[in-house]
Amino acid sequence: MKTKGYTDEILAELKRTLELINDEDAEKVVEGILRAKKIFVAGGGRSGFMAKAFVMRMMHVGLDAYVVGETVTPNLEPSDIFIVGSGSGETGSLAAMTKKAKSIGATVVAVTINPNSTIGKLADIQIEIPAQAKAEGTSGKSIQPMGSLFEQSLLLFYDAVILRFMDKKGLKSDVMYGRHTNLE
Repeated sequence: MKTKGYTDEILAELKRTLELINDEDAEKVVEGILRAKKIFVAGGGRSGFMAKAFVMRMMHVGLDAYVVGETVTPNLEPSDIFIVGSGSGETGSLAAMTKKAKSIGATVVAVTINPNSTIGKLADIQIEIPAQAKAEGTSGKSIQPMGSLFEQSLLLFYDAVILRFMDKKGLKSDVMYGRHTNLE
């Protein structure tokens, strides 16, 4: 298969996977963000990169959003929402953060392949992305290596959440340019 063929298959995998996300649960995430005082997002490895992209977009639309682990991240409070993206739902550091967020009383959202995982079971809201886990190898769900399908789906889900938030608030994309960096 040539490069374009792989691109076509990746797009088909993404479409199949994202169509399976429960829209009612996705709406709960948007509503949770609308109610939250602050938004905290966590993820490890490539899922962490997706978290950073999501937080950047939230900042662009004027939300008080943070990447967990950054030096400028404030304290989590009960009026906040904690969103964690973890394919396995078992990453030790993320599970510990999720337990802490739950004990503080924040709303906890797990975006995961495995809603029955440690992180999934702690969550108030679960978003299941039925992609291939990196440990599954050749499960047949994806031609891509490791957790690529999950990570790509995570980014697209996060972007869809931003669009839905903008829709609910009556925001257009031009609002983002007023908060885009100007020190480049």
